[in-house]
Amino acid sequence: MSRRKSVMSETLKEEIARELGVYNTVANEGWGAVTSRDCGNIVKKAIEMAERSVNH
Repeated sequence: MSRRKSVMSETLKEEIARELGVYNTVANEGWGAVTSRDCGNIVKKAIEMAERSVNH
């Protein structure tokens, strides 16, 4: 099975995780331990950032 290419860079995901307070979970247990709700919040934040950059 091939691995899908990530749309967001690891750096961006980690930056957003830090902002949302879930980076410790990522650092200690990996992305698999992050809740679905927190993952959704990370995606939502990334979309907001992308929309801001397009509109400016």
